[in-house]
Amino acid sequence: MRSAEEHATASAIIQLMRGVVYREQDDTTWTTLDRSAPPIRDHFAAIGVDVVIDDTEGYAYLQTRPEANGEEPLPRLVNRRTLGYNLSLLLVLLRKRLVEFETAGAEGKLVLSRDQIVEMLRLFLTESTNEARVVDQADTTVRRAADLGFLRQLRGRSDLWEVRRILKAYVDAQTLSDFAGKLADYASTVSGKAAPDE
Repeated sequence: MRSAEEHATASAIIQLMRGVVYREQDDTTWTTLDRSAPPIRDHFAAIGVDVVIDDTEGYAYLQTRPEANGEEPLPRLVNRRTLGYNLSLLLVLLRKRLVEFETAGAEGKLVLSRDQIVEMLRLFLTESTNEARVVDQADTTVRRAADLGFLRQLRGRSDLWEVRRILKAYVDAQTLSDFAGKLADYASTVSGKAAPDE
């Protein structure tokens, strides 16, 4: 029979295998991760997976360990997800807003309205005269981001979305820098098309 500590550790392992653990949502699991981090890390290390715990932001998740030279790779526990253009674009735009939010010294959570998110995406979605189609595309992208845990709808407010800080682990500074370069290229292409012929 498991002791209370063994039960708590096993529960924390299972919660990590289900997805991201947030301190604010699951204080019991978070306390166990804090108290029993070494055995939990050892459990996952045996199968080539690292436990990433960010105490500052209050989230923990699993990450496949990079393969060592000459070592036969293990099957992946944490699947890689292929993200489409719209979703990738939204995640980078949200990450950029999160940087701006934190740089401005704002505290708490970054919350955006549906209209703000649609407006952010509108600049980059395929030009269309069908406004409803653009909004539908944006709504679908927002739902997909929420399914993956990067956005969370505020309780009782269908028009407000919290940008989850786990996004920082998935979209790093290098990705933002690369994206900024691509945006500059895009802007010059668009302005070039708009310029009159000489």
